[in-house]
Amino acid sequence: MDQKNVLLKPELPSLKLLGRGKVRENYDLGDHMLMVATDRLSAFDVVLPQGIPDKGAVLTGLSVFWFGLLRDVVGTHFVTADVAKMPGDVQKYASVLRGRSMLVRKLAIVPFECVVRGYLAGSGWSDYTRTGSISGIRLPAGLRESDKLPEPVFTPSTKATVGHDENVTFETVKENLGAEMATRLRDLSLKVYLKAADYARSRGIILCDTKFEWGQTPKGELVLADEVLTPDSSRFWPVDGYAPGKAQPSFDKQFVRDYLISIKWNKQPPPPDLPAEIVAKTSERYLEAYKRLTGKALKD
Repeated sequence: MDQKNVLLKPELPSLKLLGRGKVRENYDLGDHMLMVATDRLSAFDVVLPQGIPDKGAVLTGLSVFWFGLLRDVVGTHFVTADVAKMPGDVQKYASVLRGRSMLVRKLAIVPFECVVRGYLAGSGWSDYTRTGSISGIRLPAGLRESDKLPEPVFTPSTKATVGHDENVTFETVKENLGAEMATRLRDLSLKVYLKAADYARSRGIILCDTKFEWGQTPKGELVLADEVLTPDSSRFWPVDGYAPGKAQPSFDKQFVRDYLISIKWNKQPPPPDLPAEIVAKTSERYLEAYKRLTGKALKD
């Protein structure tokens, strides 16, 4: 697939780079921050050579959509995705940033990933098969892969700067942040998950699990940060064909992971090139998730 319209590394020389993640680049704008979603794709914590067309736009567009849908549930860091309403230093890069950037409030980020699971999959399934629990939460015996849990569970994890995040218990969060903050994080995360899961199901999508980032404003308000409820931070499954007892098809990069496993890549740099067909089909999955959830095509 043609990579000429794919953005792997923005060139914004007059803006101060705050940090570069696997997918996003953040720029310092004083009390605010510019978040730019590239088209980079990581698998097994390694950034792959090829980008995925429209991926950054899907991540940004879906986050903006969810921030709007959730505004009656919780505060967020989102300010605008309209480059014309951003500072002048940002506007001069409009051709690069349009559709893939957000102006957000700068926050003190909580040092835990707030994961909510409604179904048994991924590392949660691995933990359950080994211990009968996830993050110290005992679950009923006899559950199958992809089964719906009796109720959603809060299963926090570390925020690893290198390597994989690791699941931790709610008690660990309490020990680090205090009981009051830990309880607020858990309760808000579950509240947002339930609202989002109900909406997603109405659009033909099961929200298997998702991870939230939270931050505090200077006044101590706890608000939703980073991206939210995208295919990079969530497992989305089609309602049609849902069949517990095995892994489910999903609207995310699992398609790429499956390909890399099939060619027996050792999951260490350097990563292999992705065939054009794999890139194209992955892009289709991201675009389909956007269309199903928002009710409109990205490029309408």
